[in-house]
Amino acid sequence: MAIQTVGIIGAGTMGNGIAQACAVAGVNVVMVDIAQAAVDKGLATVAGSLDRLIKKDKLSTEQKDAALALIKGSTNYEELKAAQLVIEAATENHELKLKILKQIDAVLAPEAIIASNTSSISITQLAAATSRPDRFIGMHFFNPVPMMALVEIIRGYLTSDATHDAVKALAVALGKSPITVKNAPGFVVNRILVPMINEAFFVLAEGLATAEDIDAGMKLGCNQPIGPLALADMIGLDVCLAVMEVYLEQFGDSKYRPCPLLKEMVAAGQLGRKTGRGVYTY
Repeated sequence: MAIQTVGIIGAGTMGNGIAQACAVAGVNVVMVDIAQAAVDKGLATVAGSLDRLIKKDKLSTEQKDAALALIKGSTNYEELKAAQLVIEAATENHELKLKILKQIDAVLAPEAIIASNTSSISITQLAAATSRPDRFIGMHFFNPVPMMALVEIIRGYLTSDATHDAVKALAVALGKSPITVKNAPGFVVNRILVPMINEAFFVLAEGLATAEDIDAGMKLGCNQPIGPLALADMIGLDVCLAVMEVYLEQFGDSKYRPCPLLKEMVAAGQLGRKTGRGVYTY
């Protein structure tokens, strides 16, 4: 199935980033959010992002205008009827996602595909809330979406080959490099990344090295663009802790035990960049 129109639920950071990637690739987009102010802000963010690409000579003014013309903002789910694929990119809240998915399911054509941009919630479980678990899939983009090449394509227990192949083809058409993943907590990237961050907190707590030297070691020794502790501050220490707690619960393996220092810092409200202080001060 050729995907010519993509619906996106959520005009926030991930939603508008996905909208931009689709529109620049020539795909029609309907971006829906609950409030017109959120839709307008999302559209303005895309326009600003495209302007920065023009300044870097990576895009022409004509290409910007063409891309923006392909994005329609709306607060009405009925506008999604023409979409062959709808990507849910709402806040990482299980109950909210289930509510949204049921609304999307009721509006879409029977053959349309639903994808979730979730980074942690079971695709099989989300699919079960719809009437089309065979046409449901995970499509996990990475932030910032226009810049990051990776898309994790997550197959639920009942996801069909046709659904997987159509979504993978779209990801390639958007200029992304998709990897196919089975449904499991954290999928692939976060399953490896967040425990690595947690281990960096253990190293810090044990006094093996300073935060600066831990980050320098991983940047220089493992060629990472940012150290794990600085990355934790960027993600949010509360988010890192929540992910580790999910892994510990769902895998039942003590290797996913959150570092006590991480728990203490979250309890103290030192959550990273968003609070001005985490491992580092901002």
